[in-house]
Amino acid sequence: MKAMIFAAGRGERMRPLTDTCPKPLLKVRGRPLITWHVLNLVRAGITEIVINHAHLGHMIEEELGDGSKYGARIAYSREETALETAGGIANALHLLGDEPFVAVSGDIYCPYFDFEQVKDVLAEKDALGNPYPVDQRDACWLYLTPNPWHNPEGDFALTMYSVANEGTPKWNFANIGVYRPEMFADIKPGEKARLGTLMRDYADRGLVGGEVYKGEWVNVGTIGQLEELNAPLAKKASA
Repeated sequence: MKAMIFAAGRGERMRPLTDTCPKPLLKVRGRPLITWHVLNLVRAGITEIVINHAHLGHMIEEELGDGSKYGARIAYSREETALETAGGIANALHLLGDEPFVAVSGDIYCPYFDFEQVKDVLAEKDALGNPYPVDQRDACWLYLTPNPWHNPEGDFALTMYSVANEGTPKWNFANIGVYRPEMFADIKPGEKARLGTLMRDYADRGLVGGEVYKGEWVNVGTIGQLEELNAPLAKKASA
C-alpha cells in the first residue's frame, strides 16, 4: 500500500508563522507535523509515500528529501497553486498506482495512530470469500473522531461500519482515509476539486465505510493550538 500526505495548503489561519514556513513543517513536541506521519507510516510498513505541495514546497523537499533517512521512498507532486484535496489526489494518481491508498492531512497531529490498521479495510471479498460486485464495494474508508471544539456538529453519521451523511450522532472526519483510485477518475490532472464533495456523493450511494478513532488527535488550525500542544515541552525547558 502507498500513502499520500496532503501538504499544499497555505495555512492562512497560522500566519505569520506560515509566511516563512509551510504549515506541515511547524513543529509539535520537537518534530515537524509531517514527520510524525512519515515515521508512523514507515513503522507500519508503508514506505512508499507521495507528498503534494505548493506554498513553500521546496522547504518540505529540503526537510524530507527522498525519504531514505526515515526508511521511506518519497515522491513529490508539485502544484503551482493548491488544487484542493481531491484535485491533489487526481494530480498524483500516476504516482499512487492502481491499488487503494491511505491519505492523511499533513497538518494534523495524531502521534499514536497505527497505520497498520488501514491495510485491509477496503475488502474485496465478504466473510465467506465471495468477491463483492465492483459496484457494491466500499469506495473509501474514513476515520472519524469525537467532535472537536471547532466542529461541534460533526460531519458524518456512523451505523456499524457504514458512513452516512445524515443521522445522529455525527462524528468529525479525521482527515485520514483509504481510497480507491477510481474515485478520482473523472477529475482531470490540474483541476481543483474537494474531497468532501466526493465523499458525500459516495456516502449517499452507501459506498463509504468507516470507524471511530479515539486516540490523541488535533487538527492544528491556530497558533493557539500549536502553542498549547507545545506547552508541556516549553514548561519543561523553562523549569
